[in-house]
Amino acid sequence: MAEPSRARTAEIRLRWLTLAAFAAPILVLIAVFGTRFGLWSAEFGLGVLTLKIGRILAFAGLAAALVAIIIALKDMRRGGLYAAVSLVVAGATVALFLVQERRFAVPADNDVTSDVAEAPAFSRAVLAMRGGQGTAGGGGASVACPGLVSVPRQVAPETAAAALSAAGFTVRGAAPFRADGAQEGFWFGLTYDAAIRIRPGRTDVRVAQREGVKVGDEACRLARTVVMGLTPQS
Repeated sequence: MAEPSRARTAEIRLRWLTLAAFAAPILVLIAVFGTRFGLWSAEFGLGVLTLKIGRILAFAGLAAALVAIIIALKDMRRGGLYAAVSLVVAGATVALFLVQERRFAVPADNDVTSDVAEAPAFSRAVLAMRGGQGTAGGGGASVACPGLVSVPRQVAPETAAAALSAAGFTVRGAAPFRADGAQEGFWFGLTYDAAIRIRPGRTDVRVAQREGVKVGDEACRLARTVVMGLTPQS
């Protein structure tokens, strides 16, 4: 009777270790849905639950998967599936966290522009959604970022709207000398507003996040993508 009892105990341990490997992905899903449904802020859902607590659980899950492999080696027929699932889930989770950490480690700002001296202002409708942040002449708030430069020509409003759309923004409006757009992230709902100011001989771009959550150089990346759409391809 002792042998079946030990086998049963080992299987129970493997189940708990497999559950530990799923802890981080489950927490991330809870963080995402809690943020999307307004139970907590994006800063708490992403910055605390995901990037801090979730990271700890991810590496704990990987350790649990390694223990599961050691236990399963004694009886691969019973424990092989548990060990394989644990290792795949935990390994993929840790890999994703490491990739995101490198992305978030990039020092950057959430409000960037191609014209630091006189950043493009957002429209009144966008300003209302931003709580008044991003007024005209925001050179002190909006900063430069690597590779973001003004377009040395006056583009058509249709071109500006198309560039926003191609960069993933929903166009909020386009006029003879400007265009506005907004992009809402899928996971945590982080929203980026974009403003394109069109002048004779020059077109400037500004992209700013509403929530103020640090996510690497995402604002700069989006702004550069918009500028690429405004630049004629040779």
